[in-house]
Amino acid sequence: MTVTALLDVRFDPARRDEGLAFLHTVLTDTRSFAGCLSVEVLVDTDDPAHVLVVERWESMYHDAMYRDWRAGAGATALGDYLAGPPGLTKFTATGV
Repeated sequence: MTVTALLDVRFDPARRDEGLAFLHTVLTDTRSFAGCLSVEVLVDTDDPAHVLVVERWESMYHDAMYRDWRAGAGATALGDYLAGPPGLTKFTATGV
């Protein structure tokens, strides 16, 4: 069953452009990670420092392997550009 993960981040407004550029680099690895189906970056039209990263994964297993990798060997300095901790929510389709 596919999984959609929403990574909700708020960049420090003073570092937003720099942070988005860094995010683009980070997502190169995400897109090539086993089981990644797609990644889309959405910018809030009312608050350009608010960004939602929409990731689609083949399965919970693939998502979990990716999260483990990011917590270890694949860790990045993305947090240096953020105004606070990111949020992560995962969804599966109901088939309705």
